[in-house]
Parts: sequence; C-alpha cells; structure tokens
Amino acid sequence: MNKRIDIEKISPKAYDAIYGLENYLQDSSLTKISLELIRIRASQINGCAFCINMHTSDALKLGETPQRIFLLSVWRETSLFSKEEQIILAMTEEITLINKNGLSDETYMLAKDIFNENEIAEIMMAIITINAWNRIGISTKMTV
Repeated sequence: MNKRIDIEKISPKAYDAIYGLENYLQDSSLTKISLELIRIRASQINGCAFCINMHTSDALKLGETPQRIFLLSVWRETSLFSKEEQIILAMTEEITLINKNGLSDETYMLAKDIFNENEIAEIMMAIITINAWNRIGISTKMTV
C-alpha cells in the first residue's frame, strides 16, 4: 500500500487544529485509559490499522491489560469493563456509526445518569477527534 499525501506537511494548520483537540482532551476529566478505549474501539470500527497499533501500544504502556484490549470489540459479552466504560464504549460505537442512528436516546440517558454534561461533552469530543484521525489515517493510507 502506497502512502498518499502527507497532510501534516501540506496543511500544518489543519493538523494543528486537531492537535488542539488532543490538547483539550489531555486536560479533560477522562482517564487516560478511557481515552485509549475510545480511540481503540473507534479505530477498530473504522478499520484504521495505524491508529489501532498506536493506541493499543499506548494503552499497554498506561497499564491496560492485553485481555481487555483483545476483548474490546466484544465488550458487551464480557464483564471486564465497568459500567462507566460500557457507556463510553456504547457512545463510541453509536457516534462512530453516526449514519445508522447516531447517539441513541437510551445511551444518552444512561450517560446522563453517570456523567455530568461536561464529562459527556468530553466523551463526545474524544470520539469525534479519533474519528477525524481515523479518516486522515485511512484516506492517506498511513502505514504501521
């Protein structure tokens, strides 16, 4: 697979704008593990090998277990993820697959029961940000 254009070099201001979102997320209330779970799950759905490789490595460095990473794509079938993580993962799937139905009222209400509005906004922005990165990675054929 031949890599295509290098958007970071061609349009650094656009890249800087997305890095601005990353900086925002680093200062958010989300745990580093929650951020990596969002990033890995969205990247699995989108099929972005570059991002899956990067974020599974990052998660392992943060202390995430290989077992949870291996079972992330079938998280509903395990008891390895907390209620908070389950809601974050449901939101990740629904927002990533926005063309299906978007974020359902049911999932949103579950999120409201556990997270405050600011936390919900941070979760949404984390999902939106990794989806942007996935689209860059896949469209430009970034390689692992």
